[in-house]
Amino acid sequence: MSRNYPVPAGFLERETEVKKSRFIARVAPVSSRDEVKARLEQAHKDHPDARHICWAYQIGRPGAAAEAGMNDDGEPSGTAGKPILSVIQHKDMGDVLVLVIRYFGGIKLGAGGLVRAYAGATEAVLSAVERVIQPPTSRVTITMTFADEQPLRHWCEQNEAQLDQVDYGSRVVAGIAVPVDRLNGLSEFCDARGIGYSLEN
Repeated sequence: MSRNYPVPAGFLERETEVKKSRFIARVAPVSSRDEVKARLEQAHKDHPDARHICWAYQIGRPGAAAEAGMNDDGEPSGTAGKPILSVIQHKDMGDVLVLVIRYFGGIKLGAGGLVRAYAGATEAVLSAVERVIQPPTSRVTITMTFADEQPLRHWCEQNEAQLDQVDYGSRVVAGIAVPVDRLNGLSEFCDARGIGYSLEN
C-alpha cells in the first residue's frame, strides 16, 4: 500500500534561455514506463528539430521510488539526465517525468553550464506545476477471460484505478493499482462477473 505523496497535477511546460540555447522543460505525471515512452515520443513529434531531448523520471513515493530512470540524449555524460533527476528528488514529488528539450544556440555551455541549465529548466517547471496528493493504493492481480478485459478497463477509468500490466495467455492476467477506498467496489465488480482476484501484500 502506498503512502500519501504529492504528484504533478497535470502537464505543464516552461521555457528558459541560456546563452541563446532554448531549454523547454515539460513535466507530466506518469505511473509506468509505457507512459514515459509515450511522453518522449510526443516530445520528438512536437520538436523534431531539437538538438537534444533529455529526461528523468521517478515512479513511486519520493525517497523510496519503485523505479527511476534518466537519459542524456547525446549531451556529455552526467550533464543532463542526472541534474534533472536530482532536482526531481529534491522536490519531494512522486510519479513524475521531466523532459527538457534543447535547441542549441551556437554557444557551448561547458559541462558545468549544462548542469546548471538543465537543473534550472527543471526547477522552473517543477516550481510552477501544481501538486495533488496521491491517495493510498493497493495492488490487485486479476485473472479473467478476454471478454472481461474491456469492462475492467472501463471500471478502472471510472474509479481512478491504474491498469499497468497485462499478460495474455490462455487467460488474461492484469495488475492494477486501486485506491484503497475503491477495493470493495472492485471486489463487487469481480464477483458479479466471476473474475478471480487477489490482493498483493
